[in-house]
Amino acid sequence: MNRIVRVLAGLFLALVVLASAGCTKLQARDHLNKGVQSYKNARYEEAIEHFKTAVSLDPSLLNARIYLATAYAQQYVPGAETAENKRFADQAIEEYKKVLSTDPANVNSVKGIAYLYLQQKQFDDAKQYYNKAVQIDPNDPESYYSVAFIDWTQAYKFRQEERNKLGMKPNDALKDKKVCELVKTHNTPVVEEGIGLLNKALQLRQDYDDAMAYMNLMYRERADYECDNAGAHDADLKAADGWVDKTIATKKEKANKQSPGGIVMDQPAQK
Repeated sequence: MNRIVRVLAGLFLALVVLASAGCTKLQARDHLNKGVQSYKNARYEEAIEHFKTAVSLDPSLLNARIYLATAYAQQYVPGAETAENKRFADQAIEEYKKVLSTDPANVNSVKGIAYLYLQQKQFDDAKQYYNKAVQIDPNDPESYYSVAFIDWTQAYKFRQEERNKLGMKPNDALKDKKVCELVKTHNTPVVEEGIGLLNKALQLRQDYDDAMAYMNLMYRERADYECDNAGAHDADLKAADGWVDKTIATKKEKANKQSPGGIVMDQPAQK
């Protein structure tokens, strides 16, 4: 008899534990839903508290952690150099990384981290995560474009720093052979990588006008350090001008496809 009582008591305790766990999970989902509503109404601080509670109640509730990271990121203001603003970015990155510890292929979390690093001008870290995004989703043109944007930014920054040392104006030809060689050595790898990545982005999205605009800038960067090769210099500038024309034509074509109300006019007919 005692044995039966013990078994029944054990079963009852297990049921209580399961019921309690189920109740906790329901509470977590309730806070997740409330947080989503607050987020949609732009009440981000309120949303954050709901998401934090949901995560504490059910650490396995991945959507709650993703929303928590996104809500922190939404509070971050690019360019605002304050400790509080930096804290929002750091908290968002921390939560995104926790998502990745459970789901390494969560591309939105990878791109969220990359974006926050990019906005803080932590270019190497941003590039690392955008490259991860490329590996996870090789058919996303925006990740290729983002890495290329970083390539151009780093090339342009280095070139301008060297020009400033010489007291040069922005449009002055780089005639100092020593500096030209220095810029060429430093910038060639990132410029060539950037051109290749932009070509990939344009293969995936043929009307990607932002990629076209940066293709123009990439060719101008390359022309700048072709100091000892006038033919290559002129060819790069001609290519750059061609990309300007393509960018303008593509933007115009996109605008023409929309009516004044913003409705695309060449939509397929309804059947």
